[in-house]
Amino acid sequence: MHSDNDGPTSGAEDGVEGSPAFPERGGPEAAADEGMDRFARVVSAVLDVPAAVVALACKEWQFLPGVVGLEEWSSSVRQADLTGSPCAYVVASGEPLVVRDARTDARVRDFAPAAWFGAVAGAAVPLTDEAGTVLGALCALDFVPRSWGERDVEVLENLAQACSTQLRLQASARQAQQDGTQAATLLGNSRLLLRAAETMAHTSGLEQVRRQVSDLVSGDLRPAYVGLVLRQESVLRRVPDRMASYVSLEERFPVYDPQERWPSAQAARENRIVLIPDRQTLVEQYHPDTVVEFDAMNLRSAVCVPLPGTYGRALGTLILAWHVPRTIDIAERAVLTVLARYTADAVERALFLDGRIDVARQLQRAMLTDLPTVQGLQLAALYRTAADQDMVGGDWYDAHHLNSSRTDATTRLALTVGDITGHNMQAATLMGQARSMLRQASHDHSHSGPAAAVDALYAAATDLGMNISGTLVHAHLTSTGDGAWDFTWTNAGHPPPLLDLPGHPVRQLHEHDLMLYPGLPAHRTQHRVRLEPGATLLLYTDGLVEEPGTPIDQKIEQVSLLLADNSSTPVQGLLQQIAERVAGPAHHDDIALLAVRVDVVKTPRTEPSSDGGL
Repeated sequence: MHSDNDGPTSGAEDGVEGSPAFPERGGPEAAADEGMDRFARVVSAVLDVPAAVVALACKEWQFLPGVVGLEEWSSSVRQADLTGSPCAYVVASGEPLVVRDARTDARVRDFAPAAWFGAVAGAAVPLTDEAGTVLGALCALDFVPRSWGERDVEVLENLAQACSTQLRLQASARQAQQDGTQAATLLGNSRLLLRAAETMAHTSGLEQVRRQVSDLVSGDLRPAYVGLVLRQESVLRRVPDRMASYVSLEERFPVYDPQERWPSAQAARENRIVLIPDRQTLVEQYHPDTVVEFDAMNLRSAVCVPLPGTYGRALGTLILAWHVPRTIDIAERAVLTVLARYTADAVERALFLDGRIDVARQLQRAMLTDLPTVQGLQLAALYRTAADQDMVGGDWYDAHHLNSSRTDATTRLALTVGDITGHNMQAATLMGQARSMLRQASHDHSHSGPAAAVDALYAAATDLGMNISGTLVHAHLTSTGDGAWDFTWTNAGHPPPLLDLPGHPVRQLHEHDLMLYPGLPAHRTQHRVRLEPGATLLLYTDGLVEEPGTPIDQKIEQVSLLLADNSSTPVQGLLQQIAERVAGPAHHDDIALLAVRVDVVKTPRTEPSSDGGL
């Protein structure tokens, strides 16, 4: 069946069995294909679906060279009845098929569930050859009803373009088996696109995107330089790679006007590939500075590929340059076009994630407390974000007065260090809510102790359906009137506070209850210890003491030794020293530290009287 327009045509009925596009039933082409399996995995990962299929149609059969999430089709030979399948619909219509619930959709509800591999929801888009003939479909499947957004279909179509290119390259490679060099090149480009599809789907930062492109492009296309330029409001801005060596071009021209005579600006402005086959082309057509930088980097040719944006406007330009003059043939242009599309998708995802992460970081900072000034105490806090900026955590510290009235002469404080589970915007948001709710609970139960406040927090979170999970130490600090303070605490599964008492080894306050988690017992216990003058107390989150390959007890012991050796170091400097020496610059999680030191009361010095004290 053919579509009655000028678009892709159906190929199921007039395909030739045994051809590169349409394998023989049960033949070797019906077996699993590593490349097609990888495309299925990419679809599953990017669209977050449990199953995906690459299906090729031939008369009444469909062959499944790529499958993920369908155990029944994981055998070496993969073939199934074409009738009623998403592939059949796409081949017959030449159009995408998007189904929220196959059991109620009039187009497909009369077909047996087996035709849909047991799935309930699906999105399928055409796979085509060079002439536009529909070979089959790239399908995303779910076993529960699912609403598919426009972005889902667009991403699937982008992957289908790459998959179609892969099928064409594979067919060309089979036909060119007698020409070993050509076949190797085609297969190399095929592998490049496969690696790009899988690798770029998991990038999360702009620098990582640029670095991955540099690592991906190999073989004949291997460049001496890879650059990434993005539109930012009214300018073009280069994305630096801080792990790479110095590049004069990026230092001298980090930002420039899209209208300037730079080949990368022209590619973004005109949304087309711009080829610089030799130095003379730069001399004749572009800004003199381009020639200077070209020579400084010992480059002799380059290609600038626009990054296609969601709304048709180029996001920027991908630049590849070489030390020798060269041209780009049609096959390489196709490869670079697909690579630029993957890069653009990764860039858009990175920009989105960067925006969310920035908001979460601002939320975290807004929730950090200005410590109160308390006579007789030194308080200090330190907060450091994870070395991996994509990790947004729910760590926090807090300290505030608890005096319930102006007539209450006893100084009382509430102290908290906590860590909400997760490393995302939700964790940061829940942290802010938990912090505010615990503050209110502390004031409502100021004379009942910290355990009552945490019980109240847990009860309120449960009633509101907030599903807060994590760990914390919440404490009350009360002056005793003789220069000492009583420290009363409750611990919900958190690392133990450390107490350095003058003349004693550093003590780990191990007493604790279960962590905060929906459904776990809510009642908390509390414990008390006296802080004598000169005592130092440290509360911290697990980012300080958790390091892959190192026991947590060993890291806590390292912190204890630093506390003991720095009993006279000002507390703010002590926290900085602990963070630098224990966690280091490459710590994998956020760190929150809160320290309290009890002042030593100095005895007034008695001056001798004028008469000699007699």
